[in-house]
Amino acid sequence: MALIDEIKRPILGNSPEVAALKKMIERVAPSKTNVLVIGESGTGKELVARALHDLSPVKDGPFVAVNCGAIPETLLESELFGHKKGSFTGAIADKPGLFETANDGTLFLDEIGELPLSMQVKLLRAIQDRSIRRVGGNETIKIEVRIIAATNRDLEEAAKKGTFREDLYYRLNVILLEMPPLRQRVGDIELLMAVFLKKFNEKQKRKIEGFSPQALEIMLSHRWPGNIRELENILERVVTLEATNQVQTSTLPPEMIAAVRKAAGVPRELVLRPNFMLGSVDLEEILDQVRKFYHREALLYTKSDEAAAQKLLGKASN
Repeated sequence: MALIDEIKRPILGNSPEVAALKKMIERVAPSKTNVLVIGESGTGKELVARALHDLSPVKDGPFVAVNCGAIPETLLESELFGHKKGSFTGAIADKPGLFETANDGTLFLDEIGELPLSMQVKLLRAIQDRSIRRVGGNETIKIEVRIIAATNRDLEEAAKKGTFREDLYYRLNVILLEMPPLRQRVGDIELLMAVFLKKFNEKQKRKIEGFSPQALEIMLSHRWPGNIRELENILERVVTLEATNQVQTSTLPPEMIAAVRKAAGVPRELVLRPNFMLGSVDLEEILDQVRKFYHREALLYTKSDEAAAQKLLGKASN
C-alpha cells in the first residue's frame, strides 16, 4: 500500500489521473519546496495540501489554512503577519499572524488568485526573506514555513494581464499539481458515491443500500460542474429525502436530471435501453449523435488535442 493511502485523510480514487496525482504527491511531500495546486472548485485542493503536509518531515508541526478570498483586504496584512498593540483601532493586544502560527509547519494559501496586488508584494517578500514584520512593529521575525498555494484561476494568464505578480507566480509555482475534474475520472464516481453514502447513512442513521439502475445512470451521466463537493452534497440530499431503501430518480435534484437530459449528444439511456414501445427509431441518426457526443467528450478530456482525441476514439493518427 502506498504511503498516501495510509494517512488520515486519503485521496480516494483508483483512476489513472488520481494514481498519477498520488505518485506526484509522494515524490514532492518530503521536500520543503513550494507547491501550487490548481483545479476547478470542489476538486479537493485542500485535501492535496493536507496530504503533502501529512507526508512531510513537518507532519507533527501545524497545518494552517487560510482562504485569501474570504478575508477583507483591510485585514489581510494583520491576519497573515500579525500586529502590535495599538497599531490600529481595535488592536488591543499583540497578535501573531498566520505565518507565525504555521512556523515549523505548513501554510496553505487557498484561493491565492484573489489576493490583492498590494498584498502580493508583501507575501513575495515574506517568502523570499523567510521573515515577516507585524503590522505596527519594527522587529523582523524569522519564520520557517512550507508554502502550499491553491487556485481555480489561470494565474499564468493573470500574470500576463498584470492582475497577478509574475515574480510571485514563479515563486509559488516551483511544483505544479493539477487536480483532475470529476468528469475526467468517471471510474471513481461509484467509489466516491459509496463512501459518501456510508458517511451519511451513519450520520443520519439511515440504511439506504444503493441506487436504482435509472438513478445510477443519471449519476454516471452527469457532468459534475461542482466536482466532488457537488457529489457529496447530492449524496447528503438523497440520504435525507429518500423514503425507500434505494435511491430513486425522484429523489435526485430536478436541475441535475434536466442537465443530464439537456446535455449535448445522445442520452445514455437511449443508447443502452431503447424503448421500442414508443415506435421505430432512426438508428443512423442515433449513431451519428453518439459519434459526435464521443468526439466532444474526447476533445474535452484531451483539452482540444484533436490527434489525442482521435487516438482515444481508436483512430490513430498517421
